[in-house]
Amino acid sequence: MTETRKVTDDIYEIDLSGDGEPYRVFLFDREEPTLIDSGSAGTADALCAELDRIDIQPEHLIITHADFDHIGGFDSIVEEYDPETYVPKESTPDTQFNPDHRFSHEDTVLDFVAVHAPGHKEDNYALVDEDNDVAVLGDVLIGADRRGMPEGYFVLTEAIYSDDLIAAERNLERLLEYEFDIGLVSHGSSVHKDARDKIESYVEFPAKPEWSNKTDS
Repeated sequence: MTETRKVTDDIYEIDLSGDGEPYRVFLFDREEPTLIDSGSAGTADALCAELDRIDIQPEHLIITHADFDHIGGFDSIVEEYDPETYVPKESTPDTQFNPDHRFSHEDTVLDFVAVHAPGHKEDNYALVDEDNDVAVLGDVLIGADRRGMPEGYFVLTEAIYSDDLIAAERNLERLLEYEFDIGLVSHGSSVHKDARDKIESYVEFPAKPEWSNKTDS
């Protein structure tokens, strides 16, 4: 089952069901439409059908990291729409088509600044668009409701799916260098108000030791 909703006038949140659980990709309907992440190989046909239904063809495809549910549909999207593609420098994608561009920490990627936040995976990135007050967080964080807590907040991606949860937490500090109100996540519910402030409250917890203020490269 595929479900699409508008987050803002120019951002679509496309939920995909497959491979055992729902996850989502994001479509920015701007002068040159941009798709962020491509879902899994198993949901690629459904994603293409949904893009055709809303009649928006992506001209750019940005991948946040190379987990199967973020890059698995890469080849199908490239074959169908021939977008210009952007993949993290740290990723080792198992794809038929090579990425057009590789990006690193603090690079500008179209309307976004790429923020490297390894921990869940080494190639994990968030994409921040300060001009439009939005950040696509990929799997840097997930919606708290995925873990049985109230909507409207974040938690870290589960330890069983992550390489280094300590690094993942430390590297959240990099997001605090940017301003955004909306935080879009691939799993659980996105946070549509005060997203950055909620991340800051999570990072700067009471009695946090000063020595812990160290991000990982």
